[in-house]
Amino acid sequence: MNYGQALSQILTTHTGLPIEEILPSIETPPDSKMGHMAFPCFRLAKTLKKAPPLIAGDIAMQINENLPSWLGEAKATGPYVNFFLNHAEFANNVLTATQASGEKYGASSIGTGKNVVMDYSSPNIAKPFHVGHLGTTIIGQSLDRIYRFLGYNVTSINYLGDWGTQFGKVITAYLKWGNKDSVDARGIDELVDLYVRFHEEADNDSTLNDEARAWVVKLQDGDKEGLALWRWFVDLSLVEYKKLYKRLNMDFDVYGGESHYNGKMDATVDLLRKKELLKESDGAQIVDLEEYKMPPCLILRRDGGTLYPTRDITAAIDRFNTYNFDLCLYVTGQEQALHFAQFFKVLELAGYPWAKGLLHIPYGLFRFEHGKLSTRHGNVIKMEELLDEAVAKTKAIIEEKNPNLADKDTVAEQVGIGALVFNKLYTNRIKDTVFSWDLMLNFEGETGPYVQYTHARACSVLEKGGYNSGASNHFDPTLIAEDEAFEVLRLIYDFPAKIEEAAAKYEPFIIARQLVALAQAFNFYYHKNIILVDDVNLRESRLALVAAVRQMLQIGLGLLGIAAPSAM
Repeated sequence: MNYGQALSQILTTHTGLPIEEILPSIETPPDSKMGHMAFPCFRLAKTLKKAPPLIAGDIAMQINENLPSWLGEAKATGPYVNFFLNHAEFANNVLTATQASGEKYGASSIGTGKNVVMDYSSPNIAKPFHVGHLGTTIIGQSLDRIYRFLGYNVTSINYLGDWGTQFGKVITAYLKWGNKDSVDARGIDELVDLYVRFHEEADNDSTLNDEARAWVVKLQDGDKEGLALWRWFVDLSLVEYKKLYKRLNMDFDVYGGESHYNGKMDATVDLLRKKELLKESDGAQIVDLEEYKMPPCLILRRDGGTLYPTRDITAAIDRFNTYNFDLCLYVTGQEQALHFAQFFKVLELAGYPWAKGLLHIPYGLFRFEHGKLSTRHGNVIKMEELLDEAVAKTKAIIEEKNPNLADKDTVAEQVGIGALVFNKLYTNRIKDTVFSWDLMLNFEGETGPYVQYTHARACSVLEKGGYNSGASNHFDPTLIAEDEAFEVLRLIYDFPAKIEEAAAKYEPFIIARQLVALAQAFNFYYHKNIILVDDVNLRESRLALVAAVRQMLQIGLGLLGIAAPSAM
């Protein structure tokens, strides 16, 4: 039942306002003791020629004379009419809906017929998957899951950095100091060591940079030896990346790198020239964006070489032609905002109406106290090492708190990695995330382990109570009408709207916050009420509430890309 819609239908008869004007004005009071919904009467003062508090009193009195069963009371509080829901009927509506929907509770068809392309993660080939990729990877995959849950047709693309000057450097270093056996044995680690050594040696021998540039030209000209080495480095890198994606419980529909657009950018340059968008500036070809308060977008260098905007414009055109997208989301750091704004504007000026569907989804840094990360200098924090440490620390906590837990390794993996993911998704994505093991792995704070532990607690209670979660179970809503039960049910009721809000705002943290609020409300209910009582009706009714909580925690964690262990 949509309570906002139902209340709007009642209010339209008492105010004369259309439903579409009433619905957006309905508010949620800051404290449920004041009411569960509220309608402000300020806008009626002019037409009714009364003070808003008097209008609120009249409306409340009229509604109380003919209350629908789902409403408990209408009460005037100053210029507001506050509405209290009937707890028992609310419980009946929410639990009936959760039991009927199962794992699809909160899913919808609002995205039916709409195509979304998601561009995220996108590591650079022959370089380690490091902590700097954490934001794009986990924010991107959560948005990916959210959009699919809402019925959108999603294509996820991992746009790999598989072309550019770094390959000339790695090839040069490999031919000088590397060997096949070492690369086969160590994979990316060996390639990174060679890359770092190249820069160390190049500081004293500038001819190395000349050799690297020569290999870049050879690659562009189709040199067989260079392309064979390049393909080998790409394949080795993908093996390593896919291991990490598997640990993060994710994959991509398309692994498509920058190299895919080699040879296709001339057509883009010709198009921009035909549209009379290109101008010469100091030997380079640019699109002047001064009118839009942006620096010029560089399309061709002085030597005729293409640049990132050229490649990204080409890729966007290709993606629309391939996927006919309504939205194409690029999840990258906020420091790239200007780049995206520029090439989006160029596509708009080129006359592509679909350019309005291109969106940059920026995020803040994952900060460590010791400074920036740099592959060039070899001081990068690799994602694999970070995941391993998270899992090891989690396992140590499990050994201390629950040493007899079955399958400790699997649970440690789920909770440790879940802690990292939740830590990033719990704040507005544009904010920097401060890294702290103590905060992340706290089983009693606003953390992933806290939500996962609450899920495990609910699973334990249901198992002990012999509850059949796959069936529509009997419950008496009048037996779960307490205030603390209502708060739990209210948060479950709100979840579908929160999921849609997260999609509309591109903000997974909305779901993460709702999960913590639900876990807190449930734990408060759990400590105030014994679930497994002797009274069969009361026990079954409380178990139905527990089952709804477990179900919603599992769904919400899944949308964040986090596992929901049944025991911890």
